Amino acid sequence: MNPTLTLENTAYTLAQIPAMDAVQIALAGRSNVGKSSLVNALAGRRKLAKVSSVPGKTRSINFYRAEPFGFYLVDLPGYGYARASHEERRAWGNLLQKYLAGNKQLKALALLIDSRLPPQKLDLDLASFARQCGLPILPVLTKADKCKQRERAARAAEWRDIVGIMPIVTSSEKKLGIPALWDALARAAGATAPAGDAAPAAAGAQGEEA
Repeated sequence: MNPTLTLENTAYTLAQIPAMDAVQIALAGRSNVGKSSLVNALAGRRKLAKVSSVPGKTRSINFYRAEPFGFYLVDLPGYGYARASHEERRAWGNLLQKYLAGNKQLKALALLIDSRLPPQKLDLDLASFARQCGLPILPVLTKADKCKQRERAARAAEWRDIVGIMPIVTSSEKKLGIPALWDALARAAGATAPAGDAAPAAAGAQGEEA
């Protein structure tokens, strides 16, 4: 049985976040890091999470149930979108920080990082905040097909030195690193990936683009 993702809840405020006993793994990154594309790659379908040409589209927290593991992959709003108003950026940042700091079921933060860019301040700030919250960080390099192998290897080494763990290198378009990412997410959630699940399928409705 291949892993599946199903969108079960969407929240725009802290009050709308559902109370749940299941383990959660947060998925966070800059507004143009390719978060929705990665969700779709994990799911094995194109339209589970809606991909938009406009960065910063997601303003919600989307809860995807990962089966057969039983944990939730929680897609957080993309941060750092320059065209958003100051008030919008403040509200999104406040929502993200309160969710990360106040959730006892949250077991790790999968931090998505653009393979093409040197470490960015907002990413470094989020990594630092996660450490303050006692959250393990799972670094994930995205868009690996957009740069040379030497470049992404150097980027992976940079982030290994920063967070103390080697990033998983991924490409949503080429499906690079997707099985390894599923395995890492399952281990972070305390689950065991089923043997032979190299090509995840998906079920469920559409989320919003990050």
